[in-house]
Amino acid sequence: MTSIKRSPVALAVLAMLMEEPMHPYRMQRLIKERGKDEVINVTQRASLYQTIQRLEREGLIIPRKTVQDDKRPERTVYEINEKGREIALEWMRAILSTLTREYPEFPAAMSFLPLLTPDDVTSQLELRAKAIESELRRIDDVLQEAQAVPRLFLLEMEYLRAIHAAELSWVSGIVGDLSAQCITWTEEWLRQIAAKFSIAPKLD
Repeated sequence: MTSIKRSPVALAVLAMLMEEPMHPYRMQRLIKERGKDEVINVTQRASLYQTIQRLEREGLIIPRKTVQDDKRPERTVYEINEKGREIALEWMRAILSTLTREYPEFPAAMSFLPLLTPDDVTSQLELRAKAIESELRRIDDVLQEAQAVPRLFLLEMEYLRAIHAAELSWVSGIVGDLSAQCITWTEEWLRQIAAKFSIAPKLD
């Protein structure tokens, strides 16, 4: 069972269906209403449908019936089976307990900083810091408005806030080091470093 590919959207689908059978549109609506779209990307309904179809092919969910409301097209109501429940719980335990290597864009871009000049990098990181500050204010507003909601249902927002706060502190430190020229580079220096650390190819 562990060979079945997991994803945040797939986990969300299984979690929704563990509550009750429902059609994809209701799943997407509930995820957004509950603020889970902060951590699960269900913006594109097509990707949600593709995930549901994959889970059906893998035997984790099954179509239960079709319903039609007013003039809307028919919608398939899905339900989770025992195998799907077992997989959902297995995924939860694995995700919570295991550190996995992810490959977000930002650290990838940081690994190629010399493509830009130090001044350009400084300007871009200053813009990022402002964006993070704005996002932190938004998250604080969300948490403030949700004070009556039990903390259990706000933990993902707390996590996002902690991650953004840590990143802001780190980015601000890098901006400071760039401004003080503690971190800097020139084309000539880059060529010298490349020559110093280059590894000669082995000759057979």
